[in-house]
Amino acid sequence: MIKSLRIAFFSYLCFVLSDNALAQDPERGEELFKELESSFNNPIITNKYTADPAAFVHNGRVYLYVGHDQAPENEERYIMDEWLLYSSDDMVNWKEHLVPLKPSDFDWAIHSAWASEVVEKDGRFYWFVTAEHNDSKPGKAIGVAVADSPEGPWKDAIGKALITNDMTTQTDISWDDIDPTVFIDDDGTPYLYWGNRVCKYVKLKDTMIEMDGPIHTVDLPKFTEAPYIHKRGDWYYLSYAYDFPEKIAYAMSKSVTGPWEFKGILNEVAGNSNTNHQSIIEFEGNWYFIYHNGSIPIHGSSYHRSVCVDRLYYNEDGSIKRIVMTSEGIQP
Repeated sequence: MIKSLRIAFFSYLCFVLSDNALAQDPERGEELFKELESSFNNPIITNKYTADPAAFVHNGRVYLYVGHDQAPENEERYIMDEWLLYSSDDMVNWKEHLVPLKPSDFDWAIHSAWASEVVEKDGRFYWFVTAEHNDSKPGKAIGVAVADSPEGPWKDAIGKALITNDMTTQTDISWDDIDPTVFIDDDGTPYLYWGNRVCKYVKLKDTMIEMDGPIHTVDLPKFTEAPYIHKRGDWYYLSYAYDFPEKIAYAMSKSVTGPWEFKGILNEVAGNSNTNHQSIIEFEGNWYFIYHNGSIPIHGSSYHRSVCVDRLYYNEDGSIKRIVMTSEGIQP
């Protein structure tokens, strides 16, 4: 796969430059490719199509959990049969780990390794995932895997889904229970946010695998999907995919449960991808915005996405500056 992407990129480069001599000189082409490769770090992963990034920091290392777009190059549909794991200690060089988890690792799931997130609590790691439930409770569902290491091995923590389509009735679609994000507040209380078309949240018990109270909804302008919670200082930030094709917008609050004040657009439509999905982390004193686009030539698309990373900056009042998406990405 990586070879085919390199060839595609080189062919595209030759076409753009309209340089027949370059096309006939593989050694010069390889030199040019290496020069570009050394300065253009987005997308950060080029050997596979990756989407829906979820990142967290543990012991000085960033762990990045992503979905794998596996549709044939000319097919316009989501085929995602596994989640992937990469890690880095500098945000530039990424190590690929063995495939850590698939929908088939859950007895209740049948396909669709959609968006997920990993959090740590009390020395254990919890991976909240979206997958298609079997016919007993059809529709998208949210499950939880657990491990003693961010690299696994992972196992189903409950033996059933935590959230199923029949538990929420705000919409009549079968995919409204997707895109889980979990935030553990300063007092140790975990909260699960998720949703498509309607943003929902519920308090979790300390076990991380049980709800602790009713499901609530959050009224956000043009909410589509992909809620994500992070905190800086006294401010909580709820970012999410806005409208369609999706931008990322955000709101701010002094509490993880709101009320939320809408602050506006955070970043624009990402390349030629209709979807947009973000993860925001602080690493070694800097803040990073991790997202996907469809930018890999020539077959990048809404169904062949690629994860990218750019810096995130705050204003003095705590609001976030508009994200600048770059091809250069994070430099050494």
